[in-house]
Amino acid sequence: MRTDLFDFDLPPESIALRPVEPRESARLLVVRPGDGLEDRSVRDLPDMLRAGDQLVVNDTKVIAAQLSGRRVGGATEPRIDATLIKRIDGSRWQALVKPARKLSEGDVVRFGNEGRVCLLGNLDATIEAKGDAGEITLSFAFHGPVLDQAIADLGAPPLPPYIASRRAPDDKDVGDYQTMFAKHEGAVAAPTAGLHFTPALEATLQERGIGIQRLTLHVGAGTFLPVKTDDTADHKMHAEWGSVSADTARTLNEARAKGGRIVAVGSTAMRLLESAATENGTIQPFTGETAIFITPGYRFRAVDMMMTNFHLPRSTLFMLVSAFSGLETMQAAYAHAIAKGYRFYSYGDACLLFADTDHAA
Repeated sequence: MRTDLFDFDLPPESIALRPVEPRESARLLVVRPGDGLEDRSVRDLPDMLRAGDQLVVNDTKVIAAQLSGRRVGGATEPRIDATLIKRIDGSRWQALVKPARKLSEGDVVRFGNEGRVCLLGNLDATIEAKGDAGEITLSFAFHGPVLDQAIADLGAPPLPPYIASRRAPDDKDVGDYQTMFAKHEGAVAAPTAGLHFTPALEATLQERGIGIQRLTLHVGAGTFLPVKTDDTADHKMHAEWGSVSADTARTLNEARAKGGRIVAVGSTAMRLLESAATENGTIQPFTGETAIFITPGYRFRAVDMMMTNFHLPRSTLFMLVSAFSGLETMQAAYAHAIAKGYRFYSYGDACLLFADTDHAA
């Protein structure tokens, strides 16, 4: 499909720079294809569901993936900013760096911030390989848990570029940019639909007989990237590692067999569930990478409803929600959200999407 079909104009003031408090007080736009739109609140989510339904959340934990330092060992020592995007092994990461033109293979970058202690106060990495668009392979001087702790000590929350370009990350983001379900470290971006949940909301859902199941997908920086090709068929998705346990798969299959609906909380949960599903919609245990790219025309197999934030124009995420509820439906929903002052992107409001039945399994 033509990428420009997924474009829209978003006023800068619609972009949320901080989350609302409490988190479940965010607005919730309910989208039912063919039945119009309904303005609600996230705290109303239990009223939108029924006993036996199963919410599926992503329990990945965001690491402090934003590192700053300097190239060392040369005549000059230019500042280097790096965002870790994918772990390769115990000591190596793929990263996006600025300015990439200042680096060559074999260069050493010394990361470290004044006032923060990490072993000797620094973390060295060698440029092992250099790719396109600022992507490099960093080989760190430390390995395993020691490296993980060093990154945690020296790094900062990797706020999305549409927030980071307007304000610097601070200590408040350490908690704000992490869901209450966060457990398994490895993401460099938050599964933002999960940011709306609180223990109080979870308790209400459980009292209503609505389950909350967990899976893990380590979100990569590719989630922020717009599609730059003219046709969606020419876009290459970044692969992300995920896992669906046997217990989670069994619980979801049993719930659906009894008439319960599977509700993906966020695009990451949606993509992993669809990657783990067979043609007949049975969810199987899954461990590995997925690069599934969902665009209109895709027939959904595992998911009946979706809770998600509002996404960027021309993004793979807006394409996914358009595939789920219909392009015209989502265009109308986003126009309504902009007109009504909904807050967009990671720290913004949410929508609850019902499937376009013409495109469900």
